[in-house]
Amino acid sequence: MTATASTVMHPSTVEELRDAIAGTGKTHPRLLVAGTGTATSWGAPAAPADAIIDTTKSTGVLRYNPADMTIAVRAGTPLVAIQQVLAEHHQRVAFDPARAARGATVGGLLATADAGPLRTGYGSLRDLVIGVTVVLSDGTVARSGGHVIKNVAGYDLAKLFHGSLGTLGVVAEVVLRLHPLPRATSTVAVEGSAEDAFAVTGKVVEAGLEAAALEWCDGRLLVKLEGTPDGVTERAGAVCAIAADAQVLSEDEADRAWAGVAATAEGGSGSTVLRIGTLPTAGPRAVGKILALAGESGIAARVSSSVQIGVHTVHLSGGAHDELLSLAQQEFGAAVTVHRRDGLGPSSGWGPPPPAVRVMRAIKRQFDPAGRFGAGRFAPWLDDEEHPS
Repeated sequence: MTATASTVMHPSTVEELRDAIAGTGKTHPRLLVAGTGTATSWGAPAAPADAIIDTTKSTGVLRYNPADMTIAVRAGTPLVAIQQVLAEHHQRVAFDPARAARGATVGGLLATADAGPLRTGYGSLRDLVIGVTVVLSDGTVARSGGHVIKNVAGYDLAKLFHGSLGTLGVVAEVVLRLHPLPRATSTVAVEGSAEDAFAVTGKVVEAGLEAAALEWCDGRLLVKLEGTPDGVTERAGAVCAIAADAQVLSEDEADRAWAGVAATAEGGSGSTVLRIGTLPTAGPRAVGKILALAGESGIAARVSSSVQIGVHTVHLSGGAHDELLSLAQQEFGAAVTVHRRDGLGPSSGWGPPPPAVRVMRAIKRQFDPAGRFGAGRFAPWLDDEEHPS
């Protein structure tokens, strides 16, 4: 049975979500969690579901005291809406995934483990979520963390649900730690190859310049600096002293450069986007290998790399992508398709299972023993998706 309009649930509160899940175990055994639809192409395609849990009505700020530097929101709230509320108090979630501009929700961003260039300085939602409320497959409401940034008591559900693609349960509410909006921002561009970017990055880190982002894209390293006007100017000068061909970009130039980075992560009807994780030291080799494979296949490839932490986004267009994706996943292991070109085979979502796949399967059985949530999204890694108990 596939999901139809008559089997779409629209819970707006934790209580409504709990009742919707707990009361449908027999009538709708397979559930698919959906939000604004910005990540439906991530991983492998979802299998047909008996009902869809639409989280787009579960929105709004629950608690926000600017002095605490935390905010609690319903998980269906778009990140851009949260940022607008926070900006009035000169605060922000220091988090900039490209999908945010298309209305991605905080729950969806947590479930996909997505992030943008600011991951270098501030981490991903794994580091910014300090409390979470989830609803499990039997209707159990589970909570961990809270409003205290150093709270580590209990089971850290946020880290388990980070990147789970809706296969463990439904994220209902999220508590986020905040940062001040920077008084000044500057971007320094350094021309060079991926190898050059890695070398410069090492020097920037050694100099203690605390870059908010270090992103290599379109043949140049972008160094984003945030802070006070005087401090940013001084640190930008230090970057220019490190690399002779460095240039401080104007505000318009910087906006265009970072827009280019975001565009790499956004797919279209004729493109595929792959995200790869490597050791930072292996980054230049990975980028070179991908570009070489693409060139041999007649595929146009554009790469954006968070150099310091080894996260690489690869945008492919033209040619056939299945073989290149398979080779990349075999070569690098930690690789996931985040946008599938039309007609791309379903097996292209994931590569070989990681060494920790047994742990993944055990967690899936613990949290979702009936295999209700997100069947197919991690296929064929999770045995539960093919053989629900």
